[in-house]
Amino acid sequence: MAKHVAVVVLLVLGLVNSSYAGTSVGYYTGKCGSKDVESIIKGIVQARFSYDPDIIAFLLRLLFHDTMGNKKTDGSLLLKGPNSEQTAVPNFTVKGYDLIDTIKEALEQECPGVVSCTDIMVAATRDAVLLAGGIYFDVPLGRYDGKVGLASNVVLPPPDISVANAIAYYGEVGFTDLETIVLLGGHTVGVTHCNVIKDRLYNYKGTQLPDPALNAFYVFFLGNIICQNNDEMFVFLDSPNSVRTVDNSYYQMLLQGMGILPIDNAIAFDPSTASYVQDLANNNDYFLDLFAKVLVKMSLVGVLDEYEGEIRQQCWKTN
Repeated sequence: MAKHVAVVVLLVLGLVNSSYAGTSVGYYTGKCGSKDVESIIKGIVQARFSYDPDIIAFLLRLLFHDTMGNKKTDGSLLLKGPNSEQTAVPNFTVKGYDLIDTIKEALEQECPGVVSCTDIMVAATRDAVLLAGGIYFDVPLGRYDGKVGLASNVVLPPPDISVANAIAYYGEVGFTDLETIVLLGGHTVGVTHCNVIKDRLYNYKGTQLPDPALNAFYVFFLGNIICQNNDEMFVFLDSPNSVRTVDNSYYQMLLQGMGILPIDNAIAFDPSTASYVQDLANNNDYFLDLFAKVLVKMSLVGVLDEYEGEIRQQCWKTN
């Protein structure tokens, strides 16, 4: 009964449709003997975060790429293999797999075959968001793991996608225009590489000049200090002072012309999205609340049930 009540609440909030009826908040209560599954996950994430705060960026990107790559939150990106999703070009630099494996091993010792790798990924990301300055939020659990993960199935938006195409892309899985802009707020802890943005710094659209929409100081700083002769150098998508904190400073950077990726810069000045960016830049609590809701919504995209998926014994391979 409790499971159905939880799903009805989510339906009313517009966060989930009837195909996700197998998920619920508190799903693992009583399913692992006397052990609290979510507490075990939280403890391991907290231990990792204490010496590796970059794990917040790794987990957010892992969850995003797993879900949006094939429009399913099914842990397919966790699978290894010569043609797996991990071998798709957009996933080359995805990290965090080792933490999911560590958590899985700990849970298998307590209650074998109970907790899916997909749920571990979702709950761990939630816990990392809280540790990095976000708010706590409940996530429905009860997902099953996918049995297929192929590089050929991966379709992710490029960094230079237009605002209109980004809205259409995320709209395919039910995100509103505002939710799309909030989801891009995950760049608050993101990084890219100089080779991704070098055209904006040196030869924008073949002009032999920087992108005029990019802040002039930022062009000098990135072009002459950070990226000069080093295509593989990391570039933060948010302020270096805030890059390990989940907050709204990303949007404040955008309003100063410091959006690193073309899509970041574009949403700040496109008439259809500029007001959203302004509102999010002005109110951190507003961003954190919406970001939590959007992560829950994303985590419920294409969820598999017991007939479509499995509970993997090891996260990197199917049973």
